[in-house]
Amino acid sequence: MTEYAEVPSAIVGALAPICLGLPETRQEPAWAGVRWRVRQRTFAQVFTIEWGGPDTLVTMLSFRAAPGELEALITSGSPFVKAGWGTDVVWMFLTDATDWDEVQELLTESYCLLAPKKLVALVDRP
Repeated sequence: MTEYAEVPSAIVGALAPICLGLPETRQEPAWAGVRWRVRQRTFAQVFTIEWGGPDTLVTMLSFRAAPGELEALITSGSPFVKAGWGTDVVWMFLTDATDWDEVQELLTESYCLLAPKKLVALVDRP
């Protein structure tokens, strides 16, 4: 059975302004961790999970990517892996080396894939 742990508050604190800065978004508890939604669609989720052994916890960010971007991220390797579900979902390991500008770009694009066009038109894309 997969074991989940609480997401470090510093990571939620870094992601929240990025996600909540997009039009009509909200933050809520998810089945594991925290997720951000636009209307009823989840464009980002963060969770902490055992990975590679029972004493190894990692925090991962889940987001959506367009087909070309998805392939580029997955083939680039770490910190990206293909999620075990969905056709356009990517997981990103969040570490001390995480590039938060890149995270902002990826989450903005994830949002734009799922948001209504009238909300996407309000977004200043990086």
